[in-house]
Formats: sequence, C-alpha cells, structure tokens
Amino acid sequence: MTLTGSVIAIGAFDGVHKGHQAVIKQAVKKSRISQVPSVVYTFDPPPRHFFKGVQTLTSIEEKLRRISMLGVDYVVVASFNEWYATRPPEDFICELSKLNPIEITVGSDFHFGKDRKGDVSLLEKYFKLHVASPVYCKGGKLISSTRIRQLISEGDFQQSYTLLGWQAGIE
Repeated sequence: MTLTGSVIAIGAFDGVHKGHQAVIKQAVKKSRISQVPSVVYTFDPPPRHFFKGVQTLTSIEEKLRRISMLGVDYVVVASFNEWYATRPPEDFICELSKLNPIEITVGSDFHFGKDRKGDVSLLEKYFKLHVASPVYCKGGKLISSTRIRQLISEGDFQQSYTLLGWQAGIE
C-alpha cells in the first residue's frame, strides 16, 4: 500500500486497552486535522508472544474489530514471524516511508528491527514523531498489557476489563 500522506500509530496493540486507544485516537485526530488517512500498523502475533510465548489478550480478528471502532482508515498487519524478526531496522523505515507519514505516533518504549536495534531516536531521524505519554488508571498505576495479563491470572477480571476500556465479556 502506498499513500500520498498519512498519520500512523504503530504498536502491538494487544488488547487495544485504554493506553492503546489513546495512541490510536491521537493519530486519528491528527489525521482528520491534516486531512490525510489514519493508519494503524500492528503485528500478528504480537512480538512478545512470538519471542516469549506471552498469552495474547485478543485474537487478530478482535483486535481489528476494536481498532476499526476507533475510526481508523487503514490497518496494516505485519505477519510477525522468523523472517520479520530478523529484518534490519532500515527495512521497517523503508516500509513506513511508502505510507508517506506526516507524523508517526508510538509509545516511549517502542523498538523495531533485528535485536530491537531500532528505537524512537532512529525513527525521529526520518519522520516527525509523536511519543505518546503513558496512560495511568485512577489508582495511579500504568495501564499495560502486562498488567492486564497479571490481573487476569489473579482472577481480577473486573479490573482487567476496566483497564481494557471495553464492555466486560466482549470477545
């Protein structure tokens, strides 16, 4: 896919929790202001699942459904496999450049490419970058997929649904 302009949100977005929603909504808002399409670039399976076997919070179908509910124009799903994991960071930058981003939004801990050699600093050399601020719950704790998995393993489904920001029980 090649676009004449775009605003891209990049991430694993496993669970599409409130923190992810903030990143995606920021990209959608910026794209509307700039009158270019919004794009979510995500991975299936999520890299942590591929490398560490971490449980995924949502199937790819559910993730795509939730992302579409946020008003995104396009979603790119990279097949995260052995070949993808060994690509140099420059390959990813080349791929993103085809989408002609006027801005890219990522989380502060975003890494890419073989051995996680690509990072926020490298992306900033090529693109206008917005690093999303972390999102915290009312209790002051960071909302993250790791924390949600922990809550689920402890049987605290109500708190996990709250952090996900979706109706309890939707699959």
